[in-house]
Amino acid sequence: MTVRRARAEDADAVFELVLQLGAAFIPVRAAFDVSFSEAVEADEDSGLLLLVAEDEAGAVRGYAFTTIARLLSTNGASAQLQEIAVDEAARGQDLGTELVHAVERECIRRGVRQITVASRRAGGFYDRLGYSQNAEYMRRVF
Repeated sequence: MTVRRARAEDADAVFELVLQLGAAFIPVRAAFDVSFSEAVEADEDSGLLLLVAEDEAGAVRGYAFTTIARLLSTNGASAQLQEIAVDEAARGQDLGTELVHAVERECIRRGVRQITVASRRAGGFYDRLGYSQNAEYMRRVF
């Protein structure tokens, strides 16, 4: 398994993974394409990081999308692991763990001070990776 930055040709595979998220929004391909293109074309200053995990055959089996911004309270940059998905058929093979570790390494390289993740459905996964509960996540959808 290899974790790397996403490329334009990964769009179809990543969209299929987005469909598996079960998020509050029904994914619309046109909207996805705009966001995906922005993430793929992003440089380090943009604050967007999109990584994919591919198997030995080169098939994309997971992705992690992270945003990075300077906060007033963290003495520097803070990252939010916004989305992470592993293909249902590839779960249990540590792809999620490898994706999180790759995000962490990139954040450390960029001088990020903290990384946060909304983990209501996957709290045990993040507990095993050394994350601690700090606040309750609230959301308002427009």
